[in-house]
Amino acid sequence: MPSADSPARLSEFSLINRYFTRPTRHTVLGVGDDGALIRPASGMELVISTDMLVAGTHFLPDTNAADLGWKTLAVNVSDMAAMGAQPRWALLAVALPGVENEATETWIAQFAQGFFACADEFGIDIIGGDTTRGPLNFCVTIFGEVPTGQALLRSGAQAGDEIWVSGQPGRAALGLAHLQGRTVLSEPALANCLAALQRPQPRVKLGLALRGLASAAIDVSDGLLADLGHVLTASGVAASLRLAVPLPPTFWDAYLAGGDDYELVFTTPASRHADIVALADALKLALTCIGIIHAGEVGRIDAVDADNQPVSLGRRGYEHFA
Repeated sequence: MPSADSPARLSEFSLINRYFTRPTRHTVLGVGDDGALIRPASGMELVISTDMLVAGTHFLPDTNAADLGWKTLAVNVSDMAAMGAQPRWALLAVALPGVENEATETWIAQFAQGFFACADEFGIDIIGGDTTRGPLNFCVTIFGEVPTGQALLRSGAQAGDEIWVSGQPGRAALGLAHLQGRTVLSEPALANCLAALQRPQPRVKLGLALRGLASAAIDVSDGLLADLGHVLTASGVAASLRLAVPLPPTFWDAYLAGGDDYELVFTTPASRHADIVALADALKLALTCIGIIHAGEVGRIDAVDADNQPVSLGRRGYEHFA
């Protein structure tokens, strides 16, 4: 037994019950059995995705626990947004170095607070998962619903389609660069970029609105160029970009290749241009047309600046095994 002045060891099941079990909203059977039971609504298909966040690779060791909890779920919610799906259920698997002291338990409580804040924001039931001892990492599997045949795919872009991006890509990369001492930001840009890095806002409302409007979509996790490249490859097309966004020259790498933004890049027929402009106004969200799809070498991206002068593109984005 522990001594009077040492904390009791928190077991796996008491950790789950204390921090990761909450009432569900639209689940037949949630946490507590060998598996969960869910019932998709009539006429819906399930969209399923999973992402892992590993300490030192996806987040800094001193990242605020509540922010990390939010981001752990938010990056998965973004996958649902990119496919036009309404997020519904999620599983969380966690590896922790240990839970023997009060400071660690406080950290877990704060992580859970941020995680469930994101779940509440997007109406997601947490229906199970796993905990184990090991190097700190988190893995979420998420389930969403989309009307049959209406999922947004990467493979639908066609020659003549316009290329759009939501929000302001590059902010998260700049926030990380500041924390790592690779650049120096001042207020209010610093707070804006750190918020983008630490509390990304999945574009679920945009994804839902793009059903039947977008021909293809993807979220920006690895970098705008890298993720647009996935759309081009899946669709068998090329792209020309017009980089007219007013940015300092040193910020262009963050904008084009920084990643970790979780904005959406999508394509639509040029005839729907006015509809996207109206959608931006309705959602109060910046939607910027940055180029056009065309036939050509599959995956090729060319670019010009605001004066129609050719732009040499550097790296495309983050590669885990580069």
